[in-house]
Amino acid sequence: MRKSILLAGLLTLASAGFAQNKLTPELLWKLGRVGDAVLSPDGKTVAYTVRNFNLSENKGNTDMYTIAVTGGEPKLIAGSSDNESSPAWSADSKKIYFLNDKGGANNLWCMNSDGSGAKQITSTTDDISCFGISKAGNRIWMAKEVKVDKTTQDLYPDLPKATGKIYDDLMYRHWTEWEDGSYSHVFIADFKNDAVGELKDIQKGERFDTPMKPNGGGEQIAWSPDGNKIAYTCKKLAGKDYAVSTNSDIYLYDVASGKTENISASNEGYDMSPAFSPEGSRMMWLSMQTPTYEADRNRIMIYDFATKKTMEATAGFDHTVDGAKWAPDGHRIYFISGINATDQLWVYDGRLRSYPPIRQITSDIGDYTSFSVSDNKSDPTIIATMMSISAPTEIFRIDVKTGASKQITNTNKNVLSTVKMGKVEKRMIKATDGKDILTWVIYPPDFDASKKYPTLLYCQGGPQSTVSQFFSYRWNFQLMAANGYIIVAPNRRGLPSFGTAWNREISGDWGGQCMRDYLSAIDEVSKEPFVNKDKLGAVGASFGGYSVYWLAGHHQKRFKAFISHCGVYNLESMYGTTEEVWFPDFDLGYPFWQSPKPKSYTQFSPVDFVQNWDTPILVIHNEKISEYR
Repeated sequence: MRKSILLAGLLTLASAGFAQNKLTPELLWKLGRVGDAVLSPDGKTVAYTVRNFNLSENKGNTDMYTIAVTGGEPKLIAGSSDNESSPAWSADSKKIYFLNDKGGANNLWCMNSDGSGAKQITSTTDDISCFGISKAGNRIWMAKEVKVDKTTQDLYPDLPKATGKIYDDLMYRHWTEWEDGSYSHVFIADFKNDAVGELKDIQKGERFDTPMKPNGGGEQIAWSPDGNKIAYTCKKLAGKDYAVSTNSDIYLYDVASGKTENISASNEGYDMSPAFSPEGSRMMWLSMQTPTYEADRNRIMIYDFATKKTMEATAGFDHTVDGAKWAPDGHRIYFISGINATDQLWVYDGRLRSYPPIRQITSDIGDYTSFSVSDNKSDPTIIATMMSISAPTEIFRIDVKTGASKQITNTNKNVLSTVKMGKVEKRMIKATDGKDILTWVIYPPDFDASKKYPTLLYCQGGPQSTVSQFFSYRWNFQLMAANGYIIVAPNRRGLPSFGTAWNREISGDWGGQCMRDYLSAIDEVSKEPFVNKDKLGAVGASFGGYSVYWLAGHHQKRFKAFISHCGVYNLESMYGTTEEVWFPDFDLGYPFWQSPKPKSYTQFSPVDFVQNWDTPILVIHNEKISEYR
């Protein structure tokens, strides 16, 4: 939920001018956005993408680079007016496969590791959204949209210009997309000498998506090392059944027999992101145990093909897991998990007798967002992408033994060398129930403690989404601070990285302890002599926007201005307009017409307290379909 810059309200409140060395919206848009960093199997070279934007043309373009794992000068290996993305190395580290949208549709290309010999492999007019080549190099999968349902034009061919849409079931819209009768399916083919054989749709006729929408990618599909089996994530439900359930599963497709097996059927929550062990005898995936709870603890499950038994590797670990990858030795699994409002690298080692057999590797004041592991069994190399509140994403090499990180890319050096960032401070603030609230306080550049500053309370969306060390292009704390504000960003109740109990306390209690946490944070920081208590504001989007509306009816004249972006104003209305019905079912306590009526609707709907509003609110909503609840 960090995809656009919200500036209008802040600039309305801001002073008229600021120094050249402060962060500005224009400078923010000049920053190259590093992504898709993949380490070569031999551990020597990193292939990665950078997306840059042309502000005057309102257009972005993605290019591909390589850099030695030891650092140095990056090399542009695919740069054009087309978008080059999703790099994947050949097993011998000599070639890079990637997607290129030349001609208007994503197709598969390949080139030598130095960028020479680029050639197009597929020629389809349908976008390939993601792909994967087996370790053996003998097979390939691709994900593409397939038309399954009939459209209005199909039903009424005598009305070819009709733009009306006919829906008679739920999931007619999913976040930013209207249902159009097409579904993302997995296709497989033989792959030899960089040539793709005949494609086979292994989900033919199914009204289900793989990867799952709206945010699924290639991590939801995996080949066995020998290329004879493929595992994929899918929620094989449709209509209302899909809308009220989080029950996705891991399906195993056998290439020779064409048979599909559900190997996670016993779990009724999310099962996602399968990955075969290096020798192929086991598989892991990420799993949430609680049905309809989309913010449940993500666990690592390991399935043994010989015994057909599944065990949880992360039993006893009180945090959620993301981005898990096998180590080359097959004993360890590396993963990302949040701890104290940062996202760090961890390792599970099945050979250890400790409980849980898990060790934290890194301890940076930053967020690791992805990582890649080399094929060296005895001493694997790890590279990872990391960002912080004061720095956009760059690539780092990680020492697995010591946890030390070394930055190897400096994509935005020329821009950031001219920018002065404000100090970021971590504070532990007491909540009304005596618990500690980890709160980031961001100060203006050139902060002077003898002066008084307007101060903004930042309310996080999600609602279960950490106020971590993210560098946002939508809610950028340093951009706010550059306009002369102190920013108070608390990790109130209901946010990950502080254990499952803290995370779950918000469900069914939206207007309760989490709102008291917000007020505790702003009240504590407001005791400082440099805070202007006559110029306090509160800002937020999605659940953060809800928070602003809620505070507007309960703030007891603390604040002088509010900004709500895509905020929830009426919980009953939200239930009727939210396509992912499982979310309000769990977080609000089921439908508002249930008897007895859940307290969320009787006590926590901002619309019921509008008579208390006494402060100006800037309300921002999207012209097009909102991607926020």
